[in-house]
Amino acid sequence: MEIFKEFRFEAAHSLPHLPEGHKCRNLHGHSYLVRVVVAGPVNPATGWVTDFADISRAFRPIFDRLDHAFLNDLPEIGPSTTENLARWIWRALRPGVPLLARIEIWETPTSGCVYRGEE
Repeated sequence: MEIFKEFRFEAAHSLPHLPEGHKCRNLHGHSYLVRVVVAGPVNPATGWVTDFADISRAFRPIFDRLDHAFLNDLPEIGPSTTENLARWIWRALRPGVPLLARIEIWETPTSGCVYRGEE
């Protein structure tokens, strides 16, 4: 069984390693949508895979770091691409969400990334 919890945050970044003239090289922002997907058996005692509140609690420090942030100021992410952001969120969230199955991020309504753990 899979369940998911979604979070939204606003953040800015630039991708200075891109060629001159590429629009993403400029400072710009996104309204990010993150879906945290958890997979596992339904616990017969609780009737759920995990408590949504536990996912929210584990995500809170991540949200606090990212919301209204300049992602380039977070060197642990690396170049602030959606791919690197997904990897960073996974690594930060996994200790608190042991049944984590994937992270899905939309940087626009039609563009995003799905990350299923360490490659």
